[in-house]
Amino acid sequence: MSKKVALITDSTAYLPQELTKKHNITVLPLEVIWGEETLKDGIDISPSEFYERLQTSKVMPSTSQVTIPHMQAAFERLVAEDYDVLGIFISEKLSGTLNSAAQGKLAMSSGQEHVHLFDSATTAMALGWQVLAVARAAQDGASIQDCLALAEKARANTGVYFAVDTLEFLHRGGRIGGAKRLLGTMMKVKPVLSVQGGVVESIESVRTKRKAQARVLDIIAEEIGDRSPISLATIQSNAAEDAKALLAMARERLDVKEEIYSEVSPVIGTHVGPGTVGLAYMAGI
Repeated sequence: MSKKVALITDSTAYLPQELTKKHNITVLPLEVIWGEETLKDGIDISPSEFYERLQTSKVMPSTSQVTIPHMQAAFERLVAEDYDVLGIFISEKLSGTLNSAAQGKLAMSSGQEHVHLFDSATTAMALGWQVLAVARAAQDGASIQDCLALAEKARANTGVYFAVDTLEFLHRGGRIGGAKRLLGTMMKVKPVLSVQGGVVESIESVRTKRKAQARVLDIIAEEIGDRSPISLATIQSNAAEDAKALLAMARERLDVKEEIYSEVSPVIGTHVGPGTVGLAYMAGI
């Protein structure tokens, strides 16, 4: 008989706590480094505290991946509880977290064969949807092989699009990817961005914030096509009302089976900056 499967992810997914508890998902925090302080993402600092502090801070924060000892301890705990472990993490092109996971697995005294690692090739709730889909299947008794196959299917059917107020934060954090060419005009346009191939890419530029947010929904609707069911989650950093309005528009236009109102974690907020609004979807699963 195959072992039960437990899911591990990182804090950039920013899955609502009630869902991580319900579906036995372990969430490991990345870190926000602010001057002399090291703060665990979503534990020592919440999104609202983060943006409040960002407004007045003379020092800008940076971020760091989940630590190797954190990974090792989480893997060893779950293997000791007789689980096969599947870790689904932020794109390795955006963070060293997957590398930390690999190092943490190597550091285990035993049981490495029960730990499996998977690159979501994305972040925020596009990562969250992948984790949720697999965690639900695991609770229904799916084997580790079934879970890995579903993770690949979920990765192929998730996406995230978002409009940022400014490219300044992505540029400063070195996460700008293919959006670099917009830097010269960044004061005049509102870029629509996406995580594609594991990196942040520019999709197009729109003149106003409102139009950029509407364009996010247009692109997602085109991309989903006739796939169903549809799961949608907000991506927002200090822009709650805009995100709720965008989700309401999406609800009218698409046959949404499940929706989650989610903020971006402080770690992602460090890179996208305040005023970012978007949607993450999973379709056909």
